[in-house]
Formats: sequence, structure tokens, C-alpha cells
Amino acid sequence: MSIDAAAFKKGMRHLAASVTLITTRHRDLRGGLTATAVCSVSAEPPQILICVNKTASAHDPIAEAGFFCVNILSPGHRKLAERFAGMDGVEGDQRFHDMGEWSSLSTGAPVLKGCPVSFDCRLVTKVAAGTHTIYIGEIVDLALDPAAHALLYADGNFVHGELLKKALHAA
Repeated sequence: MSIDAAAFKKGMRHLAASVTLITTRHRDLRGGLTATAVCSVSAEPPQILICVNKTASAHDPIAEAGFFCVNILSPGHRKLAERFAGMDGVEGDQRFHDMGEWSSLSTGAPVLKGCPVSFDCRLVTKVAAGTHTIYIGEIVDLALDPAAHALLYADGNFVHGELLKKALHAA
């Protein structure tokens, strides 16, 4: 017998993770969501997985487009993280308007400027898993910004990754 969803969510708040924007473009419309359920799969070939709630507005467009980008956010992207998490009521393509500088790489998925890394992925596998779909993408391109630092999420709070690095060096 499994634990209840509330207990699971409470426990998972203690698993610190990078904050990402998962983005895609289907036809002429962009879509995206804020996610922390992202993980490397393999180095050869380079693959990454994302877990997307089936009720998320970007869920179906990712499958239909056949590609997505995992943009690892920096602390300056916090407002974007909140927007793409649905905290300001803006949906769909409108989430991209008036916030962030956007471009694209090989697949055409939106790539956010100023991220430590953005992984441009071609969808290779999808697996249904409870309320979510696990999308596995082969990384076909990436953009790196060596000056950028990661934004983390832990215990219900956004955390500046550079602060953790400084704390480790001070110890």
C-alpha cells in the first residue's frame, strides 16, 4: 500500500533540485512549464528525462512536437519560474511575452538566454507513469553560459546555487 499524495509531496520538498523551464513549440505556438523532475539518463547517447503532469498545458504539445528544451534557470529567472508554474495566471504562448530573451537551437524549441545550460532535445521515448508522462529526449544541441549559476528549489523555497557554493568554501 502506497503513502498518500500529501505525505509524498511533503517528503519530496526535501529533495533539492535545479529549477528548469521545459519548453516546446508546436506549430506556431510555444508552450512550457516549470519543473524540477529532470534527470540525466545516459551519456552515450546523451539523453535526459523530464516528468510532466498529464494536466499541464505543455504536456500534449511536447508529444505532438517531438522535441523539447530543458532550460536550467539562474536566480535572475525566478519570475519566469513563477510564471511558467502558473502563479500569475498566464497560460500557453503568452508565458513567453514580455519576459526573458528567447532564441532557438536545432529543434526550434524556445531557448532562454542566461541559463547555465539549455539542453535541446529530440523526443525518443515516452512512458506513462501515474499522473505524469516521462519524456526521454536525446540531446541534439546545447547552449552554455559559464557565467550563470543555477537556481535551486528546496523545502518550498527558491535557493541561489552560488550561495551554496560559497557556504561550502567557507566551511
